Amino acid sequence: MFGSSIDSSQLLQALYETLYMVTVALVIGALIGIPLGVLLVMTRKNGIWSNSIINHILNPIINILRSIPFIILLIAIVPFTKLLVGTSIGTTAAIVPLTVYVAPYIARLVENSLLEVDAGIIEAAKAMGASPFQIIRYFLIPEALGSLVLAITTAIIGLIGSTAMAGAVGGGGIGDLALVYGYQRFDTLVINITVVMLVIIVQIIQSLGNYISRLIRRN
Repeated sequence: MFGSSIDSSQLLQALYETLYMVTVALVIGALIGIPLGVLLVMTRKNGIWSNSIINHILNPIINILRSIPFIILLIAIVPFTKLLVGTSIGTTAAIVPLTVYVAPYIARLVENSLLEVDAGIIEAAKAMGASPFQIIRYFLIPEALGSLVLAITTAIIGLIGSTAMAGAVGGGGIGDLALVYGYQRFDTLVINITVVMLVIIVQIIQSLGNYISRLIRRN
């Protein structure tokens, strides 16, 4: 393809693998991270359901996981990855560390988005006799929805960058293509192509996230 060592089918396969890793890791990470973010807000001091024990347990765990660079996390949890999927190499195996990486990241993003909601809305909900679950479901999340969309958009972009690093351990995807064919075979064209692909993907996702967020805020 254009004088490089790869063809269009390899590029499409790499693109598919990247989107597969991002989608699965995002879904699982969101299912873990969003409730954790909500719980962090609920259990904080003067929160809807203040509980210092739970909050003091969750906070350091999330901080520790977020402080570990992804490439180190990727290697550190190899035994855990093997336990879950039977191997530490390949696209499916890369989803495990990607999920472990993105879940606490989403939790913090969700926490920040929910904390942006005007405290007066929470007080009004309490005055109406709403339960903690009702406050979260009918007041807090709807008010923070525009910000939450941008938070998830940020998480997706972070995941895309991490999938590129997953190529270092044979995780597949665009990063693996750049490493194997671009770096190891000194094919600059492959590196340029993969960079352009990643930039285009990120631009599309960011633009879509911004558009959806604006629509929600207008409504």
